[in-house]
Amino acid sequence: MHKPFQSLIVVTFLLGTLMLGGCDSPNKQQAANPTNPSTTTTPPAPTSPDPSSSEFPGLPRLNGKATVVMTVNGKQISIDLDGTNAPISAGNFVDLVQQKFYDGLVFHRVVKNFVVQGGDPKGNGTGGYIPKGSTSERRIPLEIKPSGSTTITYSQPINGAPQLEHKRGAIAMARSQAPDSASSQFYFTLEDVPYLNGNYAVFGKITQGLDVIDTIKQGDKITSAKVTQGIENLKK
Repeated sequence: MHKPFQSLIVVTFLLGTLMLGGCDSPNKQQAANPTNPSTTTTPPAPTSPDPSSSEFPGLPRLNGKATVVMTVNGKQISIDLDGTNAPISAGNFVDLVQQKFYDGLVFHRVVKNFVVQGGDPKGNGTGGYIPKGSTSERRIPLEIKPSGSTTITYSQPINGAPQLEHKRGAIAMARSQAPDSASSQFYFTLEDVPYLNGNYAVFGKITQGLDVIDTIKQGDKITSAKVTQGIENLKK
């Protein structure tokens, strides 16, 4: 009779590993106490205008598909990025790859059968991307397209299934509890993680080298990341 309680503890711990320790939010106390999506009732989320609108000015967008090849420990991971269903999240990632931002950064968090997480310039889970000439991080909104919908929901989780799910090999943005706090940190899912669906922004998937992520250890570096296809779809 203790199994449901034990499962809740495990889920809460795993969700905490996706939180960004250094990201400020409008409510710092809330950000310090991540919620458990499996026990939280979220009101229906409104849909936003097309992301090509001026709702989020100044953010790069990927209008279509792109491919990034990431090299870790001498082995390549090929990632297909979906700018059709997650244009801002995918565009942010492609833009950072194009700037060689990820080259040399470590995977600072590895949780067996859950995720490997990287993309923090500080290497400890508290940092994000600060554009040249700025003193603050670039933040991107939580971006989730409901399955079967023609529009994307921004800035809050959704109920129901998303178009892009947390299947094994998915790539998604890490964030604090504040929905619009993602910056540069991302994670790969080591297994299907359905309880993250609708709460974190998936923006692509691994198509080759899936076995490589199983070998990544905490502290391993990204040797390089390069856009091999679709750079013409990046709009800044």
